[in-house]
Amino acid sequence: TAVEEEEIKVPDRFKKEIEIENIPKFKGRPGMQRAFDTIKRVDTAKKWHVFKPAFKKFDKKKVSSQKTETEIKELPLPTQPRKRVLKFQEGSTVKEFAELIGQKLPEVIKKFMELGYMPTINQPLDLDAAQIVAEAFGIKVELTHIESEETVMEEAEIDTSKLSHRPPIVTIMGHVDHGKTTLLDAIRETKVTETEAGGITQHIGAYKVKLKDKEIVFLDTPGHEAFTIMRARGAKVTDIVVLVVAADDGVMPQTIEAIDHAKAANVPIVVAINKIDKPEANIAKVKNDLAQYGVVSEDWGGQNIFVEVSAKKKTGIERLLEMILLQAEVMELTADYNRHAKGTIIESKLDKGRGPVATVLVNSGTLKVGDIFIAGTLAGKVRALTDDIGRRIEKCGPSTPVEVIGF
Repeated sequence: TAVEEEEIKVPDRFKKEIEIENIPKFKGRPGMQRAFDTIKRVDTAKKWHVFKPAFKKFDKKKVSSQKTETEIKELPLPTQPRKRVLKFQEGSTVKEFAELIGQKLPEVIKKFMELGYMPTINQPLDLDAAQIVAEAFGIKVELTHIESEETVMEEAEIDTSKLSHRPPIVTIMGHVDHGKTTLLDAIRETKVTETEAGGITQHIGAYKVKLKDKEIVFLDTPGHEAFTIMRARGAKVTDIVVLVVAADDGVMPQTIEAIDHAKAANVPIVVAINKIDKPEANIAKVKNDLAQYGVVSEDWGGQNIFVEVSAKKKTGIERLLEMILLQAEVMELTADYNRHAKGTIIESKLDKGRGPVATVLVNSGTLKVGDIFIAGTLAGKVRALTDDIGRRIEKCGPSTPVEVIGF
């Protein structure tokens, strides 16, 4: 059947364009009427602004004015202005300060650097610098100290039933060029690398060695410094002194000084006669010279253990370690592992990426990540613990050297 054709009804809004363009009226199918309702013939040569939009513009002012009072009340309130007074606790870090003033950490650090202050994320903040930086961000603040009640730290009574064995802490002392460093290196190479395959010993001022499932802690620091720490802090840092004496040189001024230090601190001496591989070695002379200063070999009826070693050729190292463990066994070294930690700082430094870092030798108790501590007039919180081979650990017991981050 033939489709009935009808004349297309053109909407009024197109009449002007039809007259201008002389668009001929044409007949089409009924569906074309709907197409004309939405399609507008446009000459591409004409400028786009000649044709006004067919849709209706909304007057924003008119619409907003029509809103009722209830609708206006339901609108979200603007952000509250910043507090004008910030309570900033002394010892807080740069990271905590950035969170306090609501600024990005890199931007805050950049402002500090502009002032010539080079802080790290975990470094305690200088209050004056913090105030200047806050004002640089347009935040006028008054930094105040948060007062806290003073608490007197009392030493807990020692419960002998809770005491357990702890490893001995050893300091190596002796005259210059008698082989102290070589002996330390020989012990480290033969024993530390055995405990950790491929492990690199971190220089944190102390390290552990193992012999027959027993541990010994060596302070990798000049002997006189260890005793200076003991005198200054009134703390007993070392349990045993290994006195290194060269077999070809005998007793020298620093040897005598080391003996005096050990006796003043009431620390037993184990003598390591080094360089026995040399032709001019005279062991009998060394024993005789030391006897004059009260260090007498057990062979001669004295109290001191003597061991002959060669640090260069790594001979006698294991026997020296055995004698140290024997001396420690006689001393019956014990500590309570289940109490608040107490220790001694043997080294400290300002690390570029980690802030203040200290090597701490735990004397008693167990130190854990998250513990609050005091050191002199400063306070801090343990953020991380690293052992002598660079591993991150969660806790450490007595006679353990560890790097502490959180000062």
